[in-house]
Parts: sequence; C-alpha cells; structure tokens
Amino acid sequence: MAVPEVDAVVRGWRARYDTAARYGGVAHVTVLFPFLHRDRIGAAERAALREVFASRPAFTLTFADCARFPGVLYLVPEPAAPLRALTAEVARRWPSHPPYGGLFGELAPHLTVANSGGEGVHRRAEAHLRKHLPVTARVDLVDLVVHEEGRWLPWLDFPLGR
Repeated sequence: MAVPEVDAVVRGWRARYDTAARYGGVAHVTVLFPFLHRDRIGAAERAALREVFASRPAFTLTFADCARFPGVLYLVPEPAAPLRALTAEVARRWPSHPPYGGLFGELAPHLTVANSGGEGVHRRAEAHLRKHLPVTARVDLVDLVVHEEGRWLPWLDFPLGR
C-alpha cells in the first residue's frame, strides 16, 4: 500500500539506502510478498482480491516510531491490526504464497527506510526521521505492483471498503 504522506519524510533516505526505491518502489507497507506472477492473475484472482479488500474498511495509520530488523531501518505503522488482518486474509486465500516466502515468523508491518548503508547510516537516518514524526496517513487503496524490466510498477489497485 503506497503511503504518499510519508514519502516527503523518507524520500531522500530511501533513494539512497532502500533497494526497492532504486527500482521504482514508492514508500509503502507490504500486504503480501511474493505474490502471484502477473501472468497468473486472471479474472477470478482479480475478483477474489476485490472481494478481500472491499470487505475491509479504510483506516488511518500513524508512523510515530522507528525500529530495526537486522540490517533494516523502518517506520512502525500503528495500529498494526488492520495490516495484519489484510495480510492474513490474502495469505489464507493463496496459501502457496506465505508472507516473505515463509522465511520469517510473526509478521511485523513496516515501511522500509533503509536496507543498506550500515549501522551508522541507520542511526543518522533515525535521528533525522524522529524530528519529523509522527506522520498520519489515510489508507483506502491497496496497490498490486509488478516487477518488470527491472522496475516496480503499479498494475492494479483495489479500494478498501468499497
């Protein structure tokens, strides 16, 4: 889910230190990755995705804190419950595509700021970001992005609650 309200705060850091940003990825919170290849998303899959997202209301997120995974600095979206519910429902519908390939345990919703640059960069970025938080964002649309020709490109979008 694109979060344009956060982009102004994180854009410079992401452009230099988030590999997804280098390939066109916007500031976002991931619902489910990896997902079906574009060629495998037909009318039935689109209808199922529309149904999932239409059944969930739009919501507001607040990004008030930074946190870390090993080698990653991210913003923490709160509340996490609607994000976890979306991920759980999409993963339930497509069980052959668990979040992050099943590599991690409990999913921590996050907006990646930096996944390169090292600890020093992450400390400087965090200090800078804390001066500009909190940021609030209304989430009413889920984007399906595809990786084509080395870029992340928006392909389909699905409204929440409609």
